[in-house]
This record gives sequence, C-alpha cells and structure tokens, in this order.
Amino acid sequence: MTTVSSSQNSTAAALAQSGAGANSLSNEIQDRFLTLLITQLKNQDPLNPMDNAEVTSQLAQLSTVNGITQLNNTLLAVSGQIDISQSLQATALVGREVLVPGEKISVGNGVSTPFGIDVISPTADVTVSIVDNAGNVVRKFELGAQAVGVYNVEWDGKDSVGADVPDGAYRAVVSGTDASGNAVTVGTLTYGKVGSVAYAADGLKLDLGLAGTVGLFDIRKVL
Repeated sequence: MTTVSSSQNSTAAALAQSGAGANSLSNEIQDRFLTLLITQLKNQDPLNPMDNAEVTSQLAQLSTVNGITQLNNTLLAVSGQIDISQSLQATALVGREVLVPGEKISVGNGVSTPFGIDVISPTADVTVSIVDNAGNVVRKFELGAQAVGVYNVEWDGKDSVGADVPDGAYRAVVSGTDASGNAVTVGTLTYGKVGSVAYAADGLKLDLGLAGTVGLFDIRKVL
C-alpha cells in the first residue's frame, strides 16, 4: 500500500503556491525599485543630475534581483520533480527485502533473518559477533580483510558448538582494524521488508514493519 499519489498532488500544489508567492514578491520588488528610481530622477539636483553610469548600475541591480528570483523558481521546480520521481521509483520497493543500518537479528524455528555489514574504509580484519539479550556472544565470525562495500553475512542460527540457539532476538556487533591494528568503523545492517511507502514532510519514508520506518537513502542493499 502506498500514499505516493496524494503526496504528488500536495507537492504540485505546494510548488504552485510557492512559485506564485515568489513571483508576487518579485513584482513587488520591481514596483518599489522603479518607483524609487523615478522619484530620484524627478527630485534630482538640476546642477548635479544622476549620470548614466549610476542609472545603469541601479538597473543592473534590478536585473540581478530578477535573475535570482527566476533561478530560485527554477530550482524549486526541479526539486519538486526530483521528489516526485523518487516517490514513483520508491513504489517499486514495496514487497522487497532490504538491508538498512541496525543491529537486530531475529531467529525463529532455527532460521535467522539476513543481516550484513557496511565497510566504509578498507580493513585488514573484520570480526562479527552474534550477541544474545544477556550480552553473551553465541557465535563469532572472522571475515578477514574486506574492501569498501556492503556485504551479506550468513548465519545458520547455530552457536559456536553447532547447537541451535533459542528463538528470539539477537544483535550483531562488528569490529574492524586496519593494517596497523587501529580500529576502523564498520556499520551493521539489519533486515527489513518494505510494506509501504509514504511521502512525509521530511521526505520519503519506508515502512519495514517490525524493523521500523526508515528513509529512502537509509537503504544499503536490496536483496
């Protein structure tokens, strides 16, 4: 289910209203400027009249104001079109499985939800620990050196001795080091399935059910 169609109408209406307001302001500025310039010309000192350069300079200022207003209107229109385009593209994600920033892993009937890591800079060694609610490490993976990128991590729902872990919630804790042994930040990614797309005041939002709501640009990988 999506709420993108209504958002497109709202976006178009907002663009029209904003554009009308900008044009009204521009016309008001022009009227004031021309009134001021005509008043200056009428009341100038006959013995020391305004020269052509000064008049030209003031007209150039008016032209600059108009140019800025037109540029703002153009950028506003482009921004609105980008928002609408993103909304339409996001609807294709409904029903898709994705990885987003987070640590949660769920285990049910011996099967764990997918998860992954986001390697921001090259690492010489990456370690992933699966931790239960009590803070105990039930499984550890040594992934070795990793280049920059997003990677899936496979877990069969078993502990370090090969026994099935109890169903429930777990989390992934990732650590990384560079060639000198210095700590390197590595992000963890949790699983979610897109149920709907909504266009909110702060941008596109994807409903991932139990995984919560995230922004479009929070998606690191589509499975």
